[in-house]
Amino acid sequence: MPDDLLEIYHRLLTHFGPRHWWPAKTPFEVVIGAILTQAVAWRNVEKAIAALEKAGLLTPEALYRCPTEQLAAMIHATLYYREKTKKIKAFLAYLFQNHTGDLEQMFRLPPDRLRRELLNIYGIGEETADSILLYAGGFPFFVVDSYTKRILFRLGLLPEKASYRMVQDYFQARLPKDSQLYNEYHAQLDALGQYVCKTRPLCSECPLLDLCAYARENKENQQKQD
Repeated sequence: MPDDLLEIYHRLLTHFGPRHWWPAKTPFEVVIGAILTQAVAWRNVEKAIAALEKAGLLTPEALYRCPTEQLAAMIHATLYYREKTKKIKAFLAYLFQNHTGDLEQMFRLPPDRLRRELLNIYGIGEETADSILLYAGGFPFFVVDSYTKRILFRLGLLPEKASYRMVQDYFQARLPKDSQLYNEYHAQLDALGQYVCKTRPLCSECPLLDLCAYARENKENQQKQD
C-alpha cells in the first residue's frame, strides 16, 4: 500500500472536482456554522444560517445581544438546538470578554495558543476548534471527522480506533503545511465518505479502489466463498 497522501488527494480532486468549502460569506458565519454542524446534516445548518441572516443576526454584536430564546428559535432546524444555543453564547462570551467582540483580534493570537483557548470554551471540541482555525482563520490545522477516520482505516493506514490527534498528526507530518491544501483535502475526504465510502461502501465507484485494504480483503473473502 503506497503511503502517498498527495496521490490520494489528486485522485479525489480529479474524481469530485473542487468542493469550494467552507460555503460562507464571512469568517464569523464559518464560526457559527462550525458549531451548528455538530451532529447534523449541512442542509439543516444552511436553514439556520439563512434564518439568522434574514433576522440580521450574523454579526458578533447582534448575536451577543440576541436573547437566548430567540437564538434557539432561529436555529431550531439543527439538532440539539438548545444545547447549540449555549455553545454559541459561550463562544460569544469568550470573544467579547477576551477580544472585545473582534474576530480579527482573536485571530491575531498565536495559532497554538488560540487552539488551546478555543478548546476551553464550553461545547467546542477538537473538530470544531480546528474548523474555526482552518476555515475562518486560515491556519493550517487539518480537520478530522468520522469520514476521515473511516477512510484511513479502510485504506489500511491507521487503526480503526485511532485518536483525533493521531489522525491529524498523520496528515500534518506527511503534507506541506498549507491551509488551502488542508481545506480542499478535508472537503474531498468528506465527499468520498458521504457519497462512496459509506457505512456500506460503494467500492466499485471509488477512485481509491486499488489502494484500499478493505476492498482487497473483501474481494479475497468473496473469492474464497466462490
